[in-house]
Amino acid sequence: MLKHLYLILFAIIITNLNNVSTAKENFYSEAKNMYDKKKLEESKFLFQRNIVFNPKDAQSYLYLAKIYNFEENEREEIKYLKTTLLLEPDNEEALYMLIDIELKKSNFSKVRDLTKNFKIICSTLCDKIQNINKRLKNIEAKNELKQ
Repeated sequence: MLKHLYLILFAIIITNLNNVSTAKENFYSEAKNMYDKKKLEESKFLFQRNIVFNPKDAQSYLYLAKIYNFEENEREEIKYLKTTLLLEPDNEEALYMLIDIELKKSNFSKVRDLTKNFKIICSTLCDKIQNINKRLKNIEAKNELKQ
């Protein structure tokens, strides 16, 4: 009798673990779907919920950074970009977004450091390197004219 009770308890635990893993995937998929439909508040909530279940999901952090970019909340955007890069250092999209922010702030030394890393990891956004260098030169030229 006790043996049967343990088997039933084991089956319940396995079933619940399976439901939790399914819920994780559903939160990300649904959040991505909402993001694609431009329902940013709903997608933000679902990405945050996904992070609760899967705190190492770099893509959820990246999409949250994109949402905060759209909302023009730079502080939160940077926080989520840095978390994305902490979890996935070769995420070129997050690195490019961070470079873009630093260019807007005219933080040249940070842009140069980030660009060096970007050149190493780029695979699909390599064409952006020329754009970064061009923007950097334009800003440096404007600064030289002011002095």
